[in-house]
Amino acid sequence: DLPQYGHKQWQSYFGRTFDVYTKLWKFQQQHRQVLDSRYGLKRWQIGEVASKIGQLYYHYYLRTSETSYLNEAFSFYSAIRQRSYYFQVNKEDRPELVVKKLRYYARYIVVCLLLNKMDLVKVLVKELSEEIEDYTQRFNTEDQLEWNLVLQEVAAFVEADPVVVLNDNNSVVVTSNRLQEGSVPPLEQGMVVGQLVLADALIIGNCNNQVKFSELTIDMFRMLQALEREPVNLATQTSKQGTLEPNEKPAKRENPHKYLLYKPTFSQLFTFLSASFKELPANSVLLVYLSATGVFPTGNSDYEGPYDFGGVLTNTNRDVVNGETVQKRNQAQKEMHCLHPGDLFPFTRKPLFVIVDSSNSTAYKNFTNLFGQPLVCLLSPTVYPKTVQDQSQRGSLFTLFLYSPLLAFSSVCGLNSVRRGLWERAQEFLHKVYRDIGQMITRSRTIDQAFLQFFGDEFLRLLLIRFVFCSAALRLHKLFRV
Repeated sequence: DLPQYGHKQWQSYFGRTFDVYTKLWKFQQQHRQVLDSRYGLKRWQIGEVASKIGQLYYHYYLRTSETSYLNEAFSFYSAIRQRSYYFQVNKEDRPELVVKKLRYYARYIVVCLLLNKMDLVKVLVKELSEEIEDYTQRFNTEDQLEWNLVLQEVAAFVEADPVVVLNDNNSVVVTSNRLQEGSVPPLEQGMVVGQLVLADALIIGNCNNQVKFSELTIDMFRMLQALEREPVNLATQTSKQGTLEPNEKPAKRENPHKYLLYKPTFSQLFTFLSASFKELPANSVLLVYLSATGVFPTGNSDYEGPYDFGGVLTNTNRDVVNGETVQKRNQAQKEMHCLHPGDLFPFTRKPLFVIVDSSNSTAYKNFTNLFGQPLVCLLSPTVYPKTVQDQSQRGSLFTLFLYSPLLAFSSVCGLNSVRRGLWERAQEFLHKVYRDIGQMITRSRTIDQAFLQFFGDEFLRLLLIRFVFCSAALRLHKLFRV
């Protein structure tokens, strides 16, 4: 319940909570026999403690962006299943206990999705489906539809990628799209670029009808991975049960800190923006990623200022009819539930990197740099061919290019699957293309200096290069020529 913004506000509370659960976990390990025989400790109660610890680690990952905590959450959730802690719950005539088990499954699935353990996700979804069926048959509860919706959401999430990579035996290859060693073109020797570092990122998802799971749209899911490094030995890392030491942080933050905002209101969005801006260290960059439905201006204005082009939608409780928002205001007034370009102007006092994926991304085209700080806006296409538009529920093509250019390129070419050997050869070729694009950017005499000031950071360098590749690919594709 603590506010997620503000790095310092919540850490002491988390530390104390971890301490309590560490002691509780060790206590039940040391005195398990007495607790079993004298006090009737049930296995699901141990599972509940382990589940809470997994949940704490997951939230610690969300607040710090350190993927090592995601691994810790996975190890606890995995142990619960391996040791069948919740097995006896189904024999108890208590629906609230079964709900605990279902929630555990949902949380475990989220962690597995974030760790790209897709084979395990499919197994867990099957188990969750059976548990939900059993739960709804035994207890005539009102939340049956909600749990069925959870199943539908995760199934759609798993199937969201438009192209799959196949082995020779037709099994699906799971590809990771986090930043890996050697995946970013190195800077040429003697090349002078800015020393700015990406420190904070706001990832905002507010698209109507886009695939989502657990307050994470598919676009948000892809962008958060594009802003993380591949954890070292992710497959082999294991955690000893009961060793909870979240305060032992790595000396250097590997990933930029991220805020994930699903359908925020304007006030929520502005609060998080302000907190990020306030805490941004010197020589650091704030990234704002907006994946949201476009809001278009109504009526004509004599003066075209930063509030006259519309922007992207922020959440509101207004009526929505057939996906179109019902307007109940004077035509001369500006849209209130909208992030206008002008709303971001105060934050350009520090280096700002903006990505807008929206049907009205062009609203941010006339973004004025008032304070002379480095500023870049990467804008999505506003119109797509019908074949691409029909796929928009499975995520935006523009974000897909920033996340996995080869996946997006294959999709645009109409492919549903690619053989592993061909995929790997194409990736090698793409790395050469990246290198060429990087050299074109750094050797250009006419390019805006802001691009070079951001080019020293590996995450931003890769985003800029992928943006250029996306722009070139779509401009040259016959379907995109108007």
